[in-house]
Amino acid sequence: MLEREPELAQSLAGGVLPALRTIEIADLTMPPARRLRLERRRLALRVAIGDLSGREDLSAVTRALSDFADRALHTAILTAIEERTPGAAPIGFTGIALGKQGSHELNYSSDIDPILLFDPATLPHRAREAPEEAAVRIAKRVVEILQARDGDGYVLRVDLRLRPSPEITPIALSIDAAISYYESLALPWERAAFIRARAAAGDIALGERFLAAVQPFVWRRALDFGAIGEIRGISRRIRDHYAQGQAFGPGYDLKRGRGGIREVEFFAQIHQLIHGGRDPALRVADTRGALAALAAAGWVDPDEAVALSDSYTLLRTIEHRVQMIEDRQTHQLPTGEALDGVAKLHGVADAGALLDLLRPAVTATARSYDALDPEEGDALSFEGDRLDTQLAEAGFVETKLAAQRIEQWRGGGYPALRSPAARAALEAVLPGLIAALGGAPDPQGAIVRLDRMLARLSSAVNFFRLLEARPALARLLGLILSHAETLAEDLARRPELIDGLIDATALDPVEDVAMLAGEMRGGADYQAQLDHVRRVVGEKRFALGTQIIAGVSDPLIVSAGYARVAEAAIRVLATATIAEFALAHGHVPCSELVILALGRMGGGALTHASDLDLIYLFTGDYLAESDGAKPLGAVLYYNRLAQRISAALSVPTASGPLYEVDTRLRPSGTQGPLSVSLDGFARYQRESAWTWEHMALARARCVFGSAHAEAAVSAIVGAVLRGDRPRRDVVAEGTKMRADMAAHKPPLGPLDAKLLPGGLVDLEFAVHMVQLQSGQGLDPNLRRAIAALDAAGLAPAAMLPAHDLLTRLLVTLRLVAPDARAPGPATQALVAQALGMTDWPAVVASLETTRQEVSAWLKHVEEPTP
Repeated sequence: MLEREPELAQSLAGGVLPALRTIEIADLTMPPARRLRLERRRLALRVAIGDLSGREDLSAVTRALSDFADRALHTAILTAIEERTPGAAPIGFTGIALGKQGSHELNYSSDIDPILLFDPATLPHRAREAPEEAAVRIAKRVVEILQARDGDGYVLRVDLRLRPSPEITPIALSIDAAISYYESLALPWERAAFIRARAAAGDIALGERFLAAVQPFVWRRALDFGAIGEIRGISRRIRDHYAQGQAFGPGYDLKRGRGGIREVEFFAQIHQLIHGGRDPALRVADTRGALAALAAAGWVDPDEAVALSDSYTLLRTIEHRVQMIEDRQTHQLPTGEALDGVAKLHGVADAGALLDLLRPAVTATARSYDALDPEEGDALSFEGDRLDTQLAEAGFVETKLAAQRIEQWRGGGYPALRSPAARAALEAVLPGLIAALGGAPDPQGAIVRLDRMLARLSSAVNFFRLLEARPALARLLGLILSHAETLAEDLARRPELIDGLIDATALDPVEDVAMLAGEMRGGADYQAQLDHVRRVVGEKRFALGTQIIAGVSDPLIVSAGYARVAEAAIRVLATATIAEFALAHGHVPCSELVILALGRMGGGALTHASDLDLIYLFTGDYLAESDGAKPLGAVLYYNRLAQRISAALSVPTASGPLYEVDTRLRPSGTQGPLSVSLDGFARYQRESAWTWEHMALARARCVFGSAHAEAAVSAIVGAVLRGDRPRRDVVAEGTKMRADMAAHKPPLGPLDAKLLPGGLVDLEFAVHMVQLQSGQGLDPNLRRAIAALDAAGLAPAAMLPAHDLLTRLLVTLRLVAPDARAPGPATQALVAQALGMTDWPAVVASLETTRQEVSAWLKHVEEPTP
């Protein structure tokens, strides 16, 4: 710099330290960006010599650097406005200085951290341009002017990430939007940042209006326990985020290290936040001024305030020495010979002498800062090294990953964690929660899934309080999060599902259909009834899935439980929908709705993710008409009613989704009416249905309708399955259909127990072809059907255990590995336990053996030997 500024060098060589105003360039024809770059270079040289020579103290140095930053930001704003709207008044756009610029404490290589605000009513903008667009373009140009580099260097680094919600907001915000944010959504650390906020550039009056509006956010007169806890939380987070536990010595971080500059700053700011709401004299922006004010008011010991102020001065001075070398944006002491160079630049003999000079200041600062918030009992630490140790002791291997997640939660980064009450509840539950997750089979997977869950919650207070009150629930949650992403997703949508596990009976098999239906009935009106059913079904399905994860139920029993829950929901919702529909349309005389279930629902064995295959039928005369105020013909009546019931079962409400309903197995498929008369159904099945439809009919079961109607439907189904149907080559058509299905619906993954060759679909095809050929084993429940065929000598004895293994695997993997790929080692052990096997290799081997056995039987059925 001396070589490039000969006039300034000559003045300095003569023992004259020029006035700061002499660095300004009078040539106004020079482009503003270049003029500022040259002025910045001159300023850095002039201030550095004043600093090193001892002619100017730290306050003078930082004030000069900060004043230039203000002027540069102001010039950039005015330039950007003039370039876009020549001659317009430079109003409506302001730069709020935060951080060290705001407190006039900038160092040589500081970023500036402004918040750029605008007033849509007064900001100059071009014709047909929205003020919001103009503001963003002005802000981009401001940053470009200040940050662009050329042979003359740059002006300032600009960091706009301290604005509200920087990940989603534009780089320039309207003043009203910013005020609204700070009044309702701002985080505790933002309160600390605004202690040093100042209207520094652009429309100063606009900036001061903004700061006046948000003053109540920063300075609160009444401090309740929640607010005090909030402020203590700032202290802990700063200690963790900035201290990092660096050891004092070569390489020590003067800013972030324990006992460093940050700790002095936040020692002062925490006391200011606690007491400044009632005492305006404490609202001092600069660190040493704040310490003096706190001492004068009696809130900090005067000797401690002086010691911290002296430490701050020394640490900032040495920080400047480090940054003078090559204009480095660093706060770390170098190592080796470079540290000797810094020592000599400061005027001491060597690195050892420099460290001896710094050590007492660092030690005293760390001691004062630690006293702000000593560790409490078994609470989870905020200090990085200690937290890593606690996480490792809890069972986490990758402690850094877990620590990052915890830091994110504590920082209020998710909506559910923004309130003081939520963070207080988080801190209360964290020790037990981390112990539970660490003791879970997959701690890393568990904490990642919990993080996803917290990111989606709208509120977390009750969730945390429940876990704190019920440690056993926290352990169960650890199992769920370790193994079952499906259940974790359910929890993210409805955290209250965890409430259903409080009762010990939640891990028992679910009740029969009648009792479940009784539990599902309720609600002041139809909509309330829909919501109530969804709540109960959600709790029951979640509890059933948890039974598998906790290892307390056989997946076969859980599968039957899922089906009973679904049947109860169908009964209750169909009844409620019929009553609601009848208010307008009445009833069709001597007629009723019947719902027939097929597929896994017909067989009474669902998975957590199963949809419902339903056929809607009605009894009586299809030419009849309903008797309501708005009468409908029977066909139209029951088709609209069926649509309403399907919607009641499938359309999400405020309480979440219920089931996917598939009606494609109805007569004539998607081309046919949604609901058909019982006579029409019988005629279709006897005369027109395809073989695959008769195979599907083998698992048909009435799930809604009177006993009389159910008997009539069952008689039709039984007659068709026993031969009252067109004569067709069942084996040939079934074989072709299975080949077509395999071509169009391949397995999801290597463990797809349903679609793999030799899986459940192959087993079902074999069973149904034998059923249709023989008229034997006609039970909609596949397991009972196989047992009957085995007893009749029509199925190998191995098919019953094959069915059980494949079903257990399918039901379990739908929860823990819905992609049908091998889960992690911990979950592999869970799957083996659910299948009653010793280990994962045994599961893989048994699956392979079972598939071979099923494939062999299917081949035998398709190609019977003479």
